Amino acid sequence: MIKFSYTILYVKDVEKTLGFYEKAFGFARKFITPDNSYAELLTGETTLSFASVSLAGSNLKDGFMESSTTKQPFGIEIGFTTEDVEATVLSAVNEGATLLENPKTKPWGQVVAYVRDPDGFLIEICTPMG
Repeated sequence: MIKFSYTILYVKDVEKTLGFYEKAFGFARKFITPDNSYAELLTGETTLSFASVSLAGSNLKDGFMESSTTKQPFGIEIGFTTEDVEATVLSAVNEGATLLENPKTKPWGQVVAYVRDPDGFLIEICTPMG
């Protein structure tokens, strides 16, 4: 059986990004390499990981598109569920995220908001479904 294990975001400063996610969302540190080039957070069943741009570059010989706060976000998002979307959005913004969309109630009853982290990655913050 195949299991979705982790997502890795390529970032300029792994330690700084790790600190943002710890403070903004309350996630705990699972692992960080001694050289701070790779780290993982405890986020539930699936691990959220970060790799330095230089480490990612060494793994991908043809390179990759770096995330940027000055360009539109990639067509992918990280999704976090919470019972209190407004408080979670406020915490994220207070720690350096940029608010893109205020919390809105969707026709199916879910409350959804969007922020970008300090590296430019898109984050959906929403109430759980079902």
